[in-house]
Amino acid sequence: MEHNALFDRMTTLALSLGAFRAAVIPVSDVETDASFRDMCASNVCGNYGRNWMCPPDAGDIHELMESLRAYTYMLVYQTVTELEDSYDFEGMMDAGVAHNKLMVALRDRLNAENLPRVLHLGAGGCRMCEICAKRTNEPCRHPDLAVASLETYGINVSKLAPAAGMKYINGKDTVTYFGAVLFDL
Repeated sequence: MEHNALFDRMTTLALSLGAFRAAVIPVSDVETDASFRDMCASNVCGNYGRNWMCPPDAGDIHELMESLRAYTYMLVYQTVTELEDSYDFEGMMDAGVAHNKLMVALRDRLNAENLPRVLHLGAGGCRMCEICAKRTNEPCRHPDLAVASLETYGINVSKLAPAAGMKYINGKDTVTYFGAVLFDL
């Protein structure tokens, strides 16, 4: 029962900070797939090798997937933003910035729960710095704040969504971003 109160506080907090949906699920329900590294290597987002928290610099995919299994629970949250149309790239980028602000606020507020171990995962590459130090050949400026994506850890977000009782696609002319907080009790 004590766990349910914590789970309720976490989901309520995520929703109050702007998440569209939020749920806590067991990490055992999370499906991973090493082939996501191949998708990262195709560099569709432009961050491959240009962001410390993205592949190949984020670490070996098999080690990252295994490290997830060391956690017990995951708070999954999503943001859904309406776009002008399916080509509204600026709207997608703005939605990503808003999602990242939610993630930072959630991280700051969850510190009060004093959980023994926590791993925050976001959407896309780390956005803690305007320009990642990787691009200027410097070490990460904020390794304590840097956030990798769900996909960097091999998480299949299209299967994570239904496992958390959410839709992966939330309608025409919308963009949906996912984030997660892995934790132990």
